Amino acid sequence: MHMTPQVKKILGYYESDCPGTKANLARILMQGKLGGTGKLVILPVDQGFEHGPARSFAKNPAAYDPHYHFQLAIDAGLSAYASALGMLEAGADTFAGQIPLILKVNSANSLAPKDGVPDQAITASVSDALRLGCSAIGFTIYPGSHEAFHMMEEIREMAEEAKAAGLAVVIWSYPRGGNLSKEGETAMDVCAYAAHMAALLGAHIIKVKPPTGHLEQGEAKKIYEAEKIAIGNMAERIRHVTQACFAGRRIVVFSGGNAKGEKELLDEIRAIRDGGGNGSIIGRNTFQRPRDEALKLLEGIIRVYKGE
Repeated sequence: MHMTPQVKKILGYYESDCPGTKANLARILMQGKLGGTGKLVILPVDQGFEHGPARSFAKNPAAYDPHYHFQLAIDAGLSAYASALGMLEAGADTFAGQIPLILKVNSANSLAPKDGVPDQAITASVSDALRLGCSAIGFTIYPGSHEAFHMMEEIREMAEEAKAAGLAVVIWSYPRGGNLSKEGETAMDVCAYAAHMAALLGAHIIKVKPPTGHLEQGEAKKIYEAEKIAIGNMAERIRHVTQACFAGRRIVVFSGGNAKGEKELLDEIRAIRDGGGNGSIIGRNTFQRPRDEALKLLEGIIRVYKGE
């Protein structure tokens, strides 16, 4: 596989990994229209678990079909496609080898009790990922939740198995629950902390939400103010999150979040680019649009990351 100097530099940051894991990271980094740039755009489709089928796909009924998402990611020239076990199984043969796959190995659902502790169930395994030809596993942790320590122990065990088998590890790090306010879930200090936790847990790729300027923790707020850490705009906040990911030595991508207008989304993408983030992992903002609109939007996002 041909690799650009930028990709070789990124792979050099992962000093403990075996050739198999680095090869799978390289496949993701060299795939699609952003291949070789060090930037990524990944399509995640785990919302059927999280929100239910109607809330996820009724706006664009073609998206009920698992093949739709494989084809969208391939035709858009994306870096990888991430989804749950059943979705990947439904297209694994038809699309084998056409795009790197990330198997999401834990999931929550909206039927769980509203007063329950934020947590996710293990819904797939490392052996499933290997059987399906995946390049990586994906796992969500909820820093702040009363189940956070248990989730960290789960991913420690699964990451060890994945790395031994030559797979990469992607961690969705979403603060939630416990003493966090709703505003605190995307607070600057909390988001950077969550990203750093994912790096400490051994993630190769870290996924977090774009942070707001809110500071949630009193002790952290004192440091941000005393050290005059620049967080006044989104690009500055993105830069600080990447700094928290081992001074940029770990790949960090940002979620697209709730449905947004095209201008709002592209403005956010520009801030991620300008702040040094490695890219985006965007689901509902693409597959809930008609296919032609989704392809146009994804092309616009890719052009932003190319600096065009």
